[in-house]
Amino acid sequence: MPLFREMDAISGKMAKAYATINGRVEELFYAKSLEATIEKNKVDVPILGKTNTPQRSAGWSGTGTLTIYYTSSTFRQLMREYIQTGKDFWFDLMVVNEQPGSSTGKQTTVLKGCNLDSVIAARFDATSDDMLEEEMPFTFHDYDIQDQFNQITGA
Repeated sequence: MPLFREMDAISGKMAKAYATINGRVEELFYAKSLEATIEKNKVDVPILGKTNTPQRSAGWSGTGTLTIYYTSSTFRQLMREYIQTGKDFWFDLMVVNEQPGSSTGKQTTVLKGCNLDSVIAARFDATSDDMLEEEMPFTFHDYDIQDQFNQITGA
């Protein structure tokens, strides 16, 4: 029976993230965490003769949260422009997961058409020793996997 090798585990600390905003690529070295989820939208399909209510997929939605250290005005400025002009903004997020020494290899995922739900306009906390950070919820309308992890066989 094959066993998972600890050297093949991927550390989130080794990830890299990039945002492509208006054609400009910015490395998000100040990012703390990101999680993006794809959820199927399902609808009931009642069927005569069945006591349960089966469901089928009828689309999907993509949502996520990007947590960054409170050190960049980039997203606040984009939101400010939206407030002033009404012109919304979209951007792509690329996440690269790769662990040196792991036979798992690398996965590169691109979240396309990201649109922020909210940003923090201003912040301070004089009662905390923690560094300031902000969570930015977002939606996205497409995604691609440019590089896939290798199939691992275990030990």
